[in-house]
Amino acid sequence: MTDRFYEDFKVGERFVSGGMTLTEAAIVDFARQWDPQPFHIDAEFSAKWTFGGLIASGLHTMSVTLRLWLDLGVFRACCLGSPGIGEVQFARPVRPGDTLHVVTDLVELRASTSRPDRGIVRIRQVTVNQRGEAVMEQETSVFLKRRTATLQA
Repeated sequence: MTDRFYEDFKVGERFVSGGMTLTEAAIVDFARQWDPQPFHIDAEFSAKWTFGGLIASGLHTMSVTLRLWLDLGVFRACCLGSPGIGEVQFARPVRPGDTLHVVTDLVELRASTSRPDRGIVRIRQVTVNQRGEAVMEQETSVFLKRRTATLQA
């Protein structure tokens, strides 16, 4: 992917990631470290619980989403970090064997009024499983370097 800056993006652009399959071992390993609830780490318990089987932590789904997005390299040359993630919704559980993809839409671009070297992009991401079902939705704002400010420096 060629290096792009704030000015090179357009509202409505869409990016689709490659896939990542979550194994039972990966789900349990992540949950043991970061979210050790029994329905994430104990297959026997989770089979009798509300979800009818082991499910991935929402934090794991968020981490996979970020990794798949970063692997695309869309903001590689211009990312200056994020002021935060907006509302996150988990539409359905992620189960062992699910393959996740991320669909990212650019929904808003605006120049920073306080920092002329950057712009702000708001992205909407939907993480989908192999059946095309949404498993997670979120919006995030990201600071991007401006090309014009880079040339003036």
